[in-house]
Amino acid sequence: MAILARALGIPAVAGVSGVVEHVRDGVTVLVDGTEGVAILSPSADEVRSRTLSATRPSQAPARGRGPATTADGRPVPLWGNAGSEHEVETALGQGAEGIGLLRTEFLFLGRPHPPTEDEQFAAYRRMVELCRGLPLTVRLLDAGGDKPLPGADVGAEANPFLGLRGVRVLLRRPQLLRTQLRALLRAAAFGPVRVLVPMVACTEEMDEVRAALQRAAGELAGEGQPVAQDVFVGAMIETPAAALLADRLAADFYSLGTNDLVQYVLAVDRTNPHVTHLHQPLHPAVLRLVRHVVDEAHARGLSVSVCGEMAGDPEAALLLVGLGVDVLSMAPPSLERVRRALRAHRADELERLADQALQARTALEVQALVRDLGES
Repeated sequence: MAILARALGIPAVAGVSGVVEHVRDGVTVLVDGTEGVAILSPSADEVRSRTLSATRPSQAPARGRGPATTADGRPVPLWGNAGSEHEVETALGQGAEGIGLLRTEFLFLGRPHPPTEDEQFAAYRRMVELCRGLPLTVRLLDAGGDKPLPGADVGAEANPFLGLRGVRVLLRRPQLLRTQLRALLRAAAFGPVRVLVPMVACTEEMDEVRAALQRAAGELAGEGQPVAQDVFVGAMIETPAAALLADRLAADFYSLGTNDLVQYVLAVDRTNPHVTHLHQPLHPAVLRLVRHVVDEAHARGLSVSVCGEMAGDPEAALLLVGLGVDVLSMAPPSLERVRRALRAHRADELERLADQALQARTALEVQALVRDLGES
């Protein structure tokens, strides 16, 4: 829900226990999704202050367009996350320099059967053409877990987040994978497409997807279809296993899906209100895994992006850049806020911040370091 709300620019706060008992009909509630607070019967000054803060980024969009940089001029590409053709257009309109995460589940929703190859190809081609030469990173169907979809329904599971989801579903349903890969290869003939494999946990999964891609390309070539020769295949780093195998996965790039990565590293269900306080993206263990992935990727000449919620949080974004992340990909409403945060600090400041954060013992210590940087 939080991901969808942020993509649509809708303020939302989740996990507010007891709210129904405290709110009567007609009571005004101010929802600040950035701070994660809901204020009952706010004063006029509170409404005015938070409204100005929320609208300020959109009042100067022209100033924010173009490549994002730190205060000393180091470029930090900001890409957009999207879950529909409209969201691709919105992200590019907000100055995104590419699409770092296209969720393809929207093509499968509201229908009894999976979309055909031609239907998928037509949709991908339209979005490739919208990008006008900018990279379009397409995540393969990420079904299972909290996303049951037609043709990929895995049935009831005791713990779906540890069950058949992501690439595991695709390898169990090879026809789904083949159809999507063929459609993407055809669309890639019209502009740069990068394929992203979700929920990787072992090297064999990447090997099997690459083999399926090669088979699909061979089929299309045999049919006389134009096929792109330079489609990069990346691994989503959402499990501790994938992070620790960053030196061995057969990937052309890495994309850190921090929403799930934090959940799995800390063994915390981010949808459970009883342990919400333990879901800490700035936990030192999470940051150490991010640095490990960056170091291993850069040693192999590979780039690392972050497409989770951390990338769109201005404070976390500063830390990620300091840790060496190459690209930040986020919901369109976050682009301008992150641009402004980056322009306020030099790259060496962010690197020092990251080094200090890696030595911290708790997420609270890391938060204090980030706040101190903002106040300096």
